Amino acid sequence: MTTLTPPLPLRERLAEYKKLMRLDKPIGILLLLWPTFWALWVAGDGRPAPWIVAIFAIGTVLMRSAGCVINDYADKDFDGHVERTRNRPLAAKRVSPKEALWLAAGLAAASFLLILPLNGLTLAMSVPAVFLAGSYPYTKRFLAIPQAYLGIAFGFGIPMAFAACRGEIPFAAWMMLLANVFWAVAYDTEYAMVDRPDDLKIGIKTSAITFGRFDVLAVMICYALTLSILGWVGLSTGAGAVFLAGLAVSVGIVVYHYTLIRERDRPKCFKAFLHNNWVGAAIFAGWVLDYWLR
Repeated sequence: MTTLTPPLPLRERLAEYKKLMRLDKPIGILLLLWPTFWALWVAGDGRPAPWIVAIFAIGTVLMRSAGCVINDYADKDFDGHVERTRNRPLAAKRVSPKEALWLAAGLAAASFLLILPLNGLTLAMSVPAVFLAGSYPYTKRFLAIPQAYLGIAFGFGIPMAFAACRGEIPFAAWMMLLANVFWAVAYDTEYAMVDRPDDLKIGIKTSAITFGRFDVLAVMICYALTLSILGWVGLSTGAGAVFLAGLAVSVGIVVYHYTLIRERDRPKCFKAFLHNNWVGAAIFAGWVLDYWLR
């Protein structure tokens, strides 16, 4: 006779949901927030409406949480074979797949309700945003560089921010999205360098595997393209010396990342990944101060 595992007490179950949504690891939220905030400040000419900023900030947390749940659902049969992920709630069977799907659906629904006060274009853009967030985890099965798809999913708040603030999506918004794609490839390759031995064993595709011995070079090229494109966007939208100073700080941070990843030491690669929060923050600070001083 099979013995059923008793359900977890409510407090423990909520703690597992928190882990499933990665609320205990806010780096993913920050990596989504910075590009969204860049876009909100540019689209709002340095003074975006506070209520729109609040909607996008909360919505980013909700959709990132939903994306993490879907990611773990998609990888539930793989995570148990990876040292860093084997204790995640789904992999360790502390949360059921059905629970995870209901949680993801609830988070996505809450996010949609949140943006209802915004204009029709923003609402329409939410449809591909949800599709991108939900489909990304499955791209690791067939795309050689799924991190590029992640960059689109993580950066889709950029065109949505322009849609919300201006009712249109100019060329600069799409260029900012392209910059975010290169940034995501850079930082998520650093992340993938940590898991490369495990990913090779289980057959998941990542940029770290695809780039092979050129992984460090590829990361640095992607950083260079990110900052070059953002520099063009800033100058083309009237930014000046203070914005460029923020970019210069981010260049210094990127050089530091090179010193961390060049030996491909797994803990140092993970440290570089986490440190990308400061890249995004430096760019944002430069943009905000530049607008403030105009």
